[in-house]
Amino acid sequence: MEQFLHNFKFLNLSLWDPALVTLLRVVLIAVAAWIVLGVMQRLTRLFRERITRRMEDREQMKRVETLGRVFRYIAAVIVLVLATTLILSELGIAVAPILGAAGVIGLAVGFGAQSLVKDYFAGFFILLENQMRQGDVVDIADKAGLVEEITLRYVRLRDYDGNVHFVSNGLITTVTNMSRGYAQSVVDASVAYREDTDEVLAVMRETGAELRADPAFGPKILDELEIAGVEKWADSAVILRCRFKVRPLEQWNVRREFLRRLKKAYDACGIEIPFPHLTIYAGAAKDGSAPQFRVHGADGTAART
Repeated sequence: MEQFLHNFKFLNLSLWDPALVTLLRVVLIAVAAWIVLGVMQRLTRLFRERITRRMEDREQMKRVETLGRVFRYIAAVIVLVLATTLILSELGIAVAPILGAAGVIGLAVGFGAQSLVKDYFAGFFILLENQMRQGDVVDIADKAGLVEEITLRYVRLRDYDGNVHFVSNGLITTVTNMSRGYAQSVVDASVAYREDTDEVLAVMRETGAELRADPAFGPKILDELEIAGVEKWADSAVILRCRFKVRPLEQWNVRREFLRRLKKAYDACGIEIPFPHLTIYAGAAKDGSAPQFRVHGADGTAART
């Protein structure tokens, strides 16, 4: 073997220039890290695809995809840290003092960046507990909108007006998810006090049945219209409440269409949708008489009574 190496001196690293050997080892470490990183990411992707093939629930598939991105990010950080440590060792830089100093600096930074650490921990548990996913409509930290991106650091939301909100995970204490499983489309309808509530409820039930029979809106509604009844007596109207059980994110579309049809049904049956009115007391004369004015209508016109 020694004779072989003697004949092929280029294979004997001991005869090479030390700087060239160090450079070669650094390159080998970098290439090995690149290969390991590629293999880990490919394995993560294959594992995710294998799991998602067995799933039929689109929401669970989105959760697996989100967790897959997080695991790829963690794997990349671990591989890069290890590769950097080995490269520093090959360059003759003592790693132990650096790690000790990094620990002290990390402790100091941890005190100064507690909110950042809190964001990462909160983000991990949000993903682990499946509190929200991409494509969900949620209400978090006084902001509501469509979830466009979830990371360990923040959640990106886009509201109805198109505004984009970046919410730090550490600020999220309560998640209101409006797109999980099913939704309830709640409708409060106002009618005048003179109207027969039983008749009005019958009109609402008939309108709900027509809406569910509609080929465009029927698939969005999961159950018959549920009539709650009289919700309260308001100042100028009786409030009647009902609701539809609908598919996720369809509660607003169903509610708008039901109100549109209910308005036409009220008009056809002569059911009054009241407007606010106010009786003004103008004071009393010496004989005790007191003229009164009733203000009504959108223009605020007044009539003496």
